[in-house]
Amino acid sequence: MAAERGPAAGGRVVRRPPGRKAQILAAAAGQFHRRGYHRVSMAELAAEVGITAPALYRHFRSKPELLLCAVTADLDALHAAVRAGSGGPAELCAALAAAAVDHRTLGTLWQRDARLLPPAQRAALRRRLRSDVRRMARTVAAARPELADGQAEFLCWALLSGYGSLSYHTFAPPRRWFEELLRRIGAELLAVEPEPAPPAPAPAPPLPAGGESRREELLRAAARLFHERGFDNVSTDRIGAAVGISGPSVYKHFAAKADLLAAAMVRSRERLRHEVEGALAAGGGPAGALESGLRAYLAFARRHSHYLGVMLSETERLDPSDRRAAVDFRRDFLRVWVGLLQQVRPDYDTAEARIRIHAMFALVNDGVRHRPGGAGPAADALLAPAARAVLGLPGHRATESAAS
Repeated sequence: MAAERGPAAGGRVVRRPPGRKAQILAAAAGQFHRRGYHRVSMAELAAEVGITAPALYRHFRSKPELLLCAVTADLDALHAAVRAGSGGPAELCAALAAAAVDHRTLGTLWQRDARLLPPAQRAALRRRLRSDVRRMARTVAAARPELADGQAEFLCWALLSGYGSLSYHTFAPPRRWFEELLRRIGAELLAVEPEPAPPAPAPAPPLPAGGESRREELLRAAARLFHERGFDNVSTDRIGAAVGISGPSVYKHFAAKADLLAAAMVRSRERLRHEVEGALAAGGGPAGALESGLRAYLAFARRHSHYLGVMLSETERLDPSDRRAAVDFRRDFLRVWVGLLQQVRPDYDTAEARIRIHAMFALVNDGVRHRPGGAGPAADALLAPAARAVLGLPGHRATESAAS
């Protein structure tokens, strides 16, 4: 491909390096993924690529345009993988596993940063994604005609969640091993059998005596709004209105919106410790503890999906000390689960156990949200067996032949 050319001072023609636009796009996707959209400046992106900011603007008119192009590029790769995997579930898992390794930014860009795009753009991207999931579901349903309405689609959303969890860790094992593990996880997931839907989740166990009722209402409302819209898109007026007070009245309980976010994160960790870590400790043996913890986490996720969502999507918006506390908690929480899984499955090395635990959490966190194919009986009957499947635990049909 010929190098790009452009005019220089005095009419002289200069040559630009080939692929400059692709370099900028790759740098932007990586920076948005690692640091969050709002913490990245166009000047920093230009410096990373080795050009000036005005030169960057010749390729992309604005940072929102860069974000749109980065998300679109990852969705294009997903679309190509879905088409390549239309021959059957085994081919689908292989194609998506390769795409997941090559495009590890998609999970964070889609779930966290794409919320900041204008509604019309995000709606158009969402339609594209849903169309691809429906195509995946037709592939799965053709191999598993016994599935009820919506169940093939739910499994496809779950597969994307599991593979999308690569966005939330940096493990980089040998590529062939990595793709093979992802392919096996996908095959195990697409082969699960539904189980009777669980009863409606019981009310959350009461926390130890703490904040005032109004404060708790504000925390719940803020967690929901931050999760759904993003921290920067939510005003204190909107938070106050959600609990029936004026925006300025919020400051009677929290000095700033950032303090409200930090407090919501603290409340999320307190509830996880209270409801889930206790279940892990009381399980009785590694297998019992893992099963008890999984049931508790599923129940917690169904009750507190917004708390989980804000922990995943808004940690980067915290002040440094609060962010360190959130990251330390997440690391310690994961370490407990990885240790238990390795006791139950001693054939897993640490890398495999951690990858599977991340996939399980992503699957559950996404699975409790109401989205096409992911709500109602289809989700209720498949969520728990799907979570067990990605961990490689008993209680699901794990034969790979069933997914081929």
